Amino acid sequence: MSFLNSSPTARRLFPSAAALTLAMPALAQTVVAQPVVPVVAAPAPEQIVIVGHYGRVPDNADSASTAVGYGDLDLSVPADRDILRHRISLTARYLCDKLGESDIGPGSCRDAATRDALQRVGTIWEHAAPRGTAWVRPPAWVPPYPVAWVNQYP
Repeated sequence: MSFLNSSPTARRLFPSAAALTLAMPALAQTVVAQPVVPVVAAPAPEQIVIVGHYGRVPDNADSASTAVGYGDLDLSVPADRDILRHRISLTARYLCDKLGESDIGPGSCRDAATRDALQRVGTIWEHAAPRGTAWVRPPAWVPPYPVAWVNQYP
């Protein structure tokens, strides 16, 4: 008489023990790491940061900055370059007004911020290529200054 025929408990436990015995080698195997798939981030938006500095402001703020987007412009087209110049000028005016400057002219906050940004944009213009026929114009950049400024300060 066999052991399995004699005990009902043994008959119930035997399949569980057999399954565990067969699974042990699988549990002891080393795990091979899957290759890491890099996460591709969206490209940074086409922007230039305008920085306004002013000499007499509170200790906790001596400059202000904001980004001006040009992703909706084709910088190989002179009219779009003029639009970007205008955006930079108005953003510099806005920042320096927020810092409390009322002066305009050489050496002013507005003049320095505009000149610095236009110098950096010049590098971008040198390498600007036409957008091409497959380019889909993204939504227009939303300025921080009032929309009326576009016509008020040409």
